[in-house]
Amino acid sequence: MSERTRDDGPAADGGNAETVETGSRPRWVRRTLISLGALALVLALVIGTGLWFVSNRYGGNIARVGNVFAELDEDSRPTPASPVDQPEAIADPVTFLLVGSDTRAEVAPGDLPDARSDAIMLARFASDREHAQVISIPRDSWVDIPGYGKNKINAAYALGGPSLLIQTIEQLTGVRIDHYAAIDFAGLIQVTDDLGGVDVVVSETTSNGPYTFTEGLNHLDGDQARWYVGQRYDLPGGDFDRVKRQQNYLRAMFTKLFSQEVFTSPGKLDSTLLSVTNAVAVDAALGNGDLLSLAYSLRGLTPADVEFFTAPVLGTGTEGAASVVYLDATTGERMWGYLQADSLGQNAEEFAGEALPETPR
Repeated sequence: MSERTRDDGPAADGGNAETVETGSRPRWVRRTLISLGALALVLALVIGTGLWFVSNRYGGNIARVGNVFAELDEDSRPTPASPVDQPEAIADPVTFLLVGSDTRAEVAPGDLPDARSDAIMLARFASDREHAQVISIPRDSWVDIPGYGKNKINAAYALGGPSLLIQTIEQLTGVRIDHYAAIDFAGLIQVTDDLGGVDVVVSETTSNGPYTFTEGLNHLDGDQARWYVGQRYDLPGGDFDRVKRQQNYLRAMFTKLFSQEVFTSPGKLDSTLLSVTNAVAVDAALGNGDLLSLAYSLRGLTPADVEFFTAPVLGTGTEGAASVVYLDATTGERMWGYLQADSLGQNAEEFAGEALPETPR
């Protein structure tokens, strides 16, 4: 992973650290702890009481998935994202493919139940390292899968694992994927309980399993969050609302991880970060040193700096007996073009209809 950062990394003696924010904890330490822990979504790692200890305790707790990019033809892949007119750029943009499942079946680290993915997201850390965008691609999107023809996008994982899914998405978007992360939503349930629950806002009362989610603010414990994220039916917008729930849950957990409450107890912080890292697997090319470097560069990221979108769609239909989602190629081309130029954040107003609202379902 190439990094053109202005910083060489955390100062061993604290001489280059930013000003103290809470007690004696330097701002960069707190920011870095928050940033990576909150990415549940992504890859969770922290910097704190010692680089070796942190790297091994938290980075070593993240499972690795091998041969993710080895089978891809480099000559046919998109070029790396190129920031355009970004005076605040301090590093190369980094793009993750996040896949996740909210299925209850137990699986090995990095694997997904039934070789299908319930959540498919592109997560971009911008070149200024102070903004991020997460774009969900509906799992039923009808796309070309290289070597297999048209099918639902989540079938790519079943047919060829992470490598084919990456190839499919790169072909669809023209955006190069730098890293792969598999998120076990079931594992994140433990994170929810470690945090003392999370708050989500529901726009219309629905029920799923043993729980009813009432209109307005809902405080969810781990098991409630599992049913909230996993609801498939009786949502006004169907699977589109399910995508919003996935995003809403991640945003709520991200916000809770940023709260001061998490940092009042070292034991609570430690158990939470262990749960987060245990729920994530990343490609084997992303070593602990790379994670530390990325964590430090993201120390200024806050929940307000993360924007959630859904890939533009035209509507739904059927292909044979399957219900599918048809993507909007024209609007999508603009979105992916902005992502390639690292300017989606500056042009977010064009995609208000695809953005996660403040009060999702």
